[in-house]
Amino acid sequence: MRLFHRSRSTRDIAPDEIFLDSSNLPGHNIVQFEGRVVQELSHRTLLVVGLVFGIVTIAFAFRALSLEVIDGSSYAEISRNNTLDRTVVFGTRGLILDRHGHELAWNEVPSGDAASSAAYSRRTYTQLPGFAHILGFIQYPKADSKGNWWREEFIGKSGVELAFNDALRGLNGSSMVETDAHMSVQRENIVAPPQHGTDLTLSIDADVQTTLHKILAEKARVQGYRGGAAIIMDVQTGEIIALTSFPEYDNQAFNDGSVAAVRSALSDKRTPMLDRAISGQYTPGSIMKLIFGAAALNEGIISPEKKILSVGALTLPNPYDPSKPSIFRDWTVHGWVNLREAIAVSSDEYFYVVGGGYKDQRGLGITKLDEYARRFGLGSTTGFILPGEAAGIIPTPDWKTRVFPNDPIWRTGDTYHTSIGQYGFQITPIQAVQYVAAIANGGKLLTPQLTASSSPQWTSVGIPDEYLQVIREGMRLAVTSDRRDATLNLYQIPGIQLSGKSGTAQLGANNEWVNSWNIGFWPSDNPRYAFSVVFEQAPSATAIGAGHGVRAFFEWLVAEHPEYLE
Repeated sequence: MRLFHRSRSTRDIAPDEIFLDSSNLPGHNIVQFEGRVVQELSHRTLLVVGLVFGIVTIAFAFRALSLEVIDGSSYAEISRNNTLDRTVVFGTRGLILDRHGHELAWNEVPSGDAASSAAYSRRTYTQLPGFAHILGFIQYPKADSKGNWWREEFIGKSGVELAFNDALRGLNGSSMVETDAHMSVQRENIVAPPQHGTDLTLSIDADVQTTLHKILAEKARVQGYRGGAAIIMDVQTGEIIALTSFPEYDNQAFNDGSVAAVRSALSDKRTPMLDRAISGQYTPGSIMKLIFGAAALNEGIISPEKKILSVGALTLPNPYDPSKPSIFRDWTVHGWVNLREAIAVSSDEYFYVVGGGYKDQRGLGITKLDEYARRFGLGSTTGFILPGEAAGIIPTPDWKTRVFPNDPIWRTGDTYHTSIGQYGFQITPIQAVQYVAAIANGGKLLTPQLTASSSPQWTSVGIPDEYLQVIREGMRLAVTSDRRDATLNLYQIPGIQLSGKSGTAQLGANNEWVNSWNIGFWPSDNPRYAFSVVFEQAPSATAIGAGHGVRAFFEWLVAEHPEYLE
C-alpha cells in the first residue's frame, strides 16, 4: 500500500514565484510593475541593434583615422595658427621736439589690417631744411606675404633716431585672437597693451638751426664751395643750439624707402650723406693759433707783450746747400706784433717762431704742440652722442713715420707748418666749437650735449684764465682793430659783440683748393655762445671766406632773436 500519491496536476514553479514569498509580499507594488518579468528580446531585435552599433563604431573609427592620421598634420597646423593666434600691437615711437616744444619728428595715425604697413604708425619728419643729419631715419617692422611679422621693431638707422633708439622706440603689446573651425573670430583680447616711446626734447632751436643752414648753404654754393657745416654751442652747459651740415640728403625719402632717393644721394659727388659737422675732417689752418698762443703763455715761452717781427717770410739756412734756404712765408708783412696783435692779424711768422723757435727765441716744439692740442680735445672724439664722430689727426713724428715711411725724419719745417694748423692736421667742426668754448668759458672743455637741460660735463684744459683772457682779447681785436691786416672787421655788426678767428687752409698738390674757417663766441665781455663754421673746398683763386655767410646769419639773429644776445 503506497503511503503517498503524486497528483499529475502538479506544475513547475515559475522563476518569479521564487521571489514572491512571504518576506517580499509586503513591499510588492503592482502598479510599478514590480515582480513582473519582461518578455525576452527576439533574435531579430538583437541583430538590428548590433548592426547599428557596429556601423556607428566603424564611422567613429574612420573619422578618428582621418583626423589623426590622414589629415592630422593639416588640422594640427590649423589648430596652431588659427584657433588661438597672437597679434602684435605696435607701440608708437616717441616724438622728437626742439627746445621750445616744436615737433621735429612725429607719428601718423595707423589704419588697416595687421598684415600691412598701416598696422603701425608711420614716421614723419619736419620739412624745415637743416635737420636731415641730426634727426636721421628709421627702419620699419616687416611682415611676410602671409602677414606674419618677422621684424617687429622700429630700428633707428642714423642721427638722433639711432642714438636715442632705446628711449624712443617704446614697447610693443600683443592681443590673442580666438577663431572657430570656420575661421571666424570668436573673441579678441588685448593681453599686453603697447607703451608709447619716451618723447625727446633736443637742445636745438629749430628756427636758429634752419636759418643757419639756409644762409650758409646758399653762401657756400654761390661761392663755389663743395659743402660745409656750422655749430652753435652754449659755453656754460655744452648744449648744442644748432648743428647742421650741407648739402644734406632727404631723410624722409630714406625713411619711406625711396630707392631713387637713396641711389641719388649715394652717387652724388658732393657726398650729402656725410655729416660734416661731426664726421668731416678738415685742415684747421690759422684757427689753431688760439690754442698754441695759450700754450706758449702757459709754458713761459712768451709774455703777452712779447713782440716778434713779421717781415713777410721766415728763412731757415740749408746746412747742405746754403744757396737754397727753406722759406716759410706769411700771408703779408705785419711788422712788430705781440700775441694779441698776432691773433688779430693772424701772423704766420709769429706762430712759426712760437711753435718751432727761431734764432734766440725758444719754441714749444712738436711734443708740446701735440700735448696742448690734445688738452683742447683734438685727436679724439668729443663724447658727443650722435654716431659717426671722427677723431681727427694731430701730426707728430710717429704719425709721419707711419704715413711717410720713405721720408720719416721730422724737421723744423714740419713743426712750423703744424704750429699754423697745416701739414697733416685734421679736425672736425664739433671739435672746433668745443675748444673755442673752452677758451671763452675760462678753460672748461665741455662735452657737447644734444638734449635740453643737460647737466654740464667737462674737464679742465689746465691753463689759467688770465692767459685765456689774453687769447679772448686777441679774438676781439680781430674784429675791432682798424689795422688794414685785421682779419674780422666784417664782424662789426650793430647789436652784437663778436670775438672770433678766421682760418684758411690750403689743399691739393699745388694748393689749388682752400677750406675756410670761422670760429668765435659772443657776447665778447661775457661769453655765452660759441660757434664754428667751415666751408669745404673751393678754388683758391676765387674763394671768398666763410665770414660773409657768418655775418649774414648774425644780422638775422640780431633782428629776430634778441634773447640770444643778452
